[in-house]
Amino acid sequence: MRTKELVICGSKAVRTRFETNSNSVKRLFFNRETAPQLGDLCRWMAQERLIYRCVESEELELISGSIHHGGVVVVVEPPEIRAPEHDELRRWSSQGETLLLLDRISNVHNLGAIIRSAAFFGVSKVIVPDHPQAAFPTEASYRVAEGGLDHVGVYCVEHFPSFIMALRTFYWVVGAATRGGTPTPAMSRSKPTALVMGNEEQGLAPEVSQACNSLVTLQGSGKVESLNVSATAAILLWECTQSRVPGGFRPADSTEVNPFRSRRLP
Repeated sequence: MRTKELVICGSKAVRTRFETNSNSVKRLFFNRETAPQLGDLCRWMAQERLIYRCVESEELELISGSIHHGGVVVVVEPPEIRAPEHDELRRWSSQGETLLLLDRISNVHNLGAIIRSAAFFGVSKVIVPDHPQAAFPTEASYRVAEGGLDHVGVYCVEHFPSFIMALRTFYWVVGAATRGGTPTPAMSRSKPTALVMGNEEQGLAPEVSQACNSLVTLQGSGKVESLNVSATAAILLWECTQSRVPGGFRPADSTEVNPFRSRRLP
């Protein structure tokens, strides 16, 4: 699953893309206000013989499709979103990696905020269903994620409940429920955790909830019904990555090469 091109806006997100995957960069645009901050990127674009141009802010709005462009826009080749392989799940489990599953998160801004939190806590794998309600990364998601989407891989599977049942071979699957769960995630001593967040309005689908090993429900004051799903995800990601039980797991350290920094700028 791939779109032809992706537009990334804002200084932080643009620089993160250059630092993590400069080979995907196709064109760079910026306005006069941000130009003095982008000399190194412009020199690299010139060295690679790629298009870069200073334009008026109005043109940046047209290129990015948003008034929230932050003065700089990069057009890139987006990553392919595919299903994880069985051997990948086994390897991720053996490395103790926490997984994050999103059951029909529909708002692209929530998706970006959740992925920003995932990147912050070192969770580098997010799995979504191939479902009409499910949001996929867009320009807005990249902007809200503040570079997080260049540190987190997004995968897509066809049937979420069946995938979760298969995943339980390698992972202890914790679903975030609006009611009926334990106050803190019940985690396994022998398996790493896969956290499942539900749709903003409907929560976890019943069949997804039933497929989980356990459910967790955050306890509040009762003055409001619930937290925003991105806030809930941040709290539970912290809980799931802190090795609170003996023999628990922490996210694996990233050892990916930085292609932008490894090249000599002109």
